[in-house]
Amino acid sequence: MTGTTARRTAASIAVSAALACSTACTGAGGPGGSGESTGPAGSAAPSASAPPSSRPPALTGPSADALRAVERATGRAGSARVESTTVMGRELSLAAEGALGWDDGLTGTLTITYTGGTTAETMRRLGTTAMEARYLPDAYYARMGDEFAERLAGRHWIKYVYEDLEDLDGGAGAGFADQMRSTTPNQAVKLLLTAGDVRKVGEETTRGRRTTHWSGTVGGSTEQTVDIWVDDRDLLVKKVERGRTKTGELTQTAYYSDYGVTVPAARPPAADTTDFKELLASQGS
Repeated sequence: MTGTTARRTAASIAVSAALACSTACTGAGGPGGSGESTGPAGSAAPSASAPPSSRPPALTGPSADALRAVERATGRAGSARVESTTVMGRELSLAAEGALGWDDGLTGTLTITYTGGTTAETMRRLGTTAMEARYLPDAYYARMGDEFAERLAGRHWIKYVYEDLEDLDGGAGAGFADQMRSTTPNQAVKLLLTAGDVRKVGEETTRGRRTTHWSGTVGGSTEQTVDIWVDDRDLLVKKVERGRTKTGELTQTAYYSDYGVTVPAARPPAADTTDFKELLASQGS
């Protein structure tokens, strides 16, 4: 394989890794394949970080009071262990597990495993079925396999500075920086607070814990549903977001536990790291 071909292949892997890391972390609120900064279903739904003038009327009444208590409690907790599965139509499905913190920007480490979709098939042919993602306030890092490293002078890690992702794939990365840095479990609660049909579904047992199930539909060009399960400390135990993207249905299910857990996130060695922006530049992207 020529050096140019190797770099192009590595760049293709890097773009797929960017999508996987962002999807695993931001979930349905991340990129949805539409080429736009997207809401919970990969369409232009209002995000929790949208300016006040662009948001729908806020939810009021007892339901709003209960959900705002969940938003505050989950936000104050600062960190949690996370397990999630995400399906983005025919494009990608993955599973993620690890711990994330949000006291001072997003930090943490996830193990991401490709489980299906066209992106997973491409990655599998290139010798990568799983990777480690480390999130820091200014950037995140994805550790690829040995076969990837062989294409880039033995370097295993790709570094993604959030702002550099704005130019990803003709603008598909627009909003990545804000979405990644503001990601916490309570973002799903913020989305529910914009829904006009929020309802308390009832009391349920979720992973052995007594929880209250809330559900609602948030806006955008298509309907997107958000469901959360909350324990007696007003902490999220589970969330499910569903909607549609240009490649099909998008669903993410996430479980949260061990709130307040210590979250290590060390920068990988510079000598074992390739910068994403420089990698794209090397193939003329």
